Amino acid sequence: MLRNEGERLRKVIVCTPEKEYFKAKNLKAHNISELADKERAKNQHNELKRILRNSGSIVIDVPELENHPNSVFTRDTAVCTPHGYIKLRMGLETRRGEENWMAKILDSLGEPMVGSVENPGTAEGGDIILAGKVAFLGHSLRTNSEGIKQISKILKSMNYEIRIAHLPNKYLHIGGAMSVIGPENVICCKNVFQEDFFKGFNVIEIECESPITSNVICLGNQEVIVEFSNKKAIEELDKRNYKVHALNLSEFVKGRGGPTCLILPVERKD
Repeated sequence: MLRNEGERLRKVIVCTPEKEYFKAKNLKAHNISELADKERAKNQHNELKRILRNSGSIVIDVPELENHPNSVFTRDTAVCTPHGYIKLRMGLETRRGEENWMAKILDSLGEPMVGSVENPGTAEGGDIILAGKVAFLGHSLRTNSEGIKQISKILKSMNYEIRIAHLPNKYLHIGGAMSVIGPENVICCKNVFQEDFFKGFNVIEIECESPITSNVICLGNQEVIVEFSNKKAIEELDKRNYKVHALNLSEFVKGRGGPTCLILPVERKD
């Protein structure tokens, strides 16, 4: 069950890079800036899993999908809700097929499918953030207006209030510009969201130097994971007595990803 990204993380799906992430031939088509170093990437991913497990989360590690280097970024393939999962439809053409792969995995875990995004809609998990009674959605290069319409309909049926942000192209997903870091707490980039977008939430606004500056995994109970180069986020969270794991994920930044991109949260509960 997952209703709020700010609650304690209990179960996640990850995908350790073994071969597919390191053999992308057309980097532009896969939106990868440069190929990752295999040894460093595996060490970084192993450290991520260690922190997740030590925080009390069950970590389900699945094999990469063949010919899909971006399958290591499990977040985008589905969204888990209090009632089951929503099967998405990837906005990046080379990622199409990852939705079916993840749906089979979630089915095998006993998670019911409660909806799906259909053509011509596109929606990726990095553009869907659940926060109690509110669902924050990103209208981005990866999630189109039809995808927003379909996702909104499904989430409204679960009594979520829908708030939509139209994102500058700098941000691949809304998850690069904001994260929920507690049941009512948000960290976000300045000058991206309209004034009342976070009404009802406690907000930490920061200057964002990169497209993933506000990409933060909430582990629960004032504990978070931040990419170590995001100094502004680390500084502000430190000031507020968060336990910050500053994790070097340089090899996944090469794939345009941040910490939250590497996990699909399945269950959260305080």
